[in-house]
Order: sequence, then C-alpha cells, then structure tokens
Amino acid sequence: MNKLISRYLMFAMLLGFAACSSPPDKLGSLDLVKWRGDRGGCNDVRAGLEKDFKTIEPQLKGKFADDIGDLLGRPDIHQLGERNQKFYVYFLSKGEQCDDIKAKSNAPKVILKFNAVGLLSEITYQSRPL
Repeated sequence: MNKLISRYLMFAMLLGFAACSSPPDKLGSLDLVKWRGDRGGCNDVRAGLEKDFKTIEPQLKGKFADDIGDLLGRPDIHQLGERNQKFYVYFLSKGEQCDDIKAKSNAPKVILKFNAVGLLSEITYQSRPL
C-alpha cells in the first residue's frame, strides 16, 4: 500500500512541475519573449515580428485560448462575441491605444477568433478601428 501511495505522490508531483512550466521563448521563427514584451505594440517591436507571426499561424490554430494566452501573453483587448465566441486582439504597432487602451485605434492589429469551445479557429489582420 505504501508503494502505491508513494507512486501516486510521485505522479502528482510530476504533474505539478509540468503545470508550472514557463512558456517557451520561441515558436518556430517567432520570438515570443519579444512579442510578449511589447504590450499594446507600443514599442513597435511586434511590427517587425509580423512576418514570423504569419509563419506560425498553422501551429496556433486549434489551440485553446488559455494556451494562446500563455504563448503570446495577455491580449491587448479581449472581446466576447455571440454564441460564446471570444476574440483576442494584439496590436502590431504604436497607436492611439498606447495612450488609452479603450480608444479606437488605427494601428494594425491581429485578431484571434476562438470558437464556443475555446479553440482558435481564425486569425485575421486589421488596420482600421474595431
């Protein structure tokens, strides 16, 4: 019995360590550290990473919203849509959002659309206000 409990505890500890792991620094050619560090696109770092972002789109699609948040960082804007859909907006360059995140911004942005079960289903780019 003690052997069984010992194995159970070891398994639980391994799961705990796996759950506490930090997100990767890179995904394909995208430098995730730089992406996450440019909150709101206000340092214009993400603008230089857009091409790399586009190359990893297939790797992102089908991932859960929480996993995307871990990889890319907290979205600049999180919107809820109809039928339990949600949208994550990441600004790609400096704009009005840098002074007031609630202001409509003409800055280029990438919009991630999640379906009702929370899986990333669509990625679009926009350069006009939401």
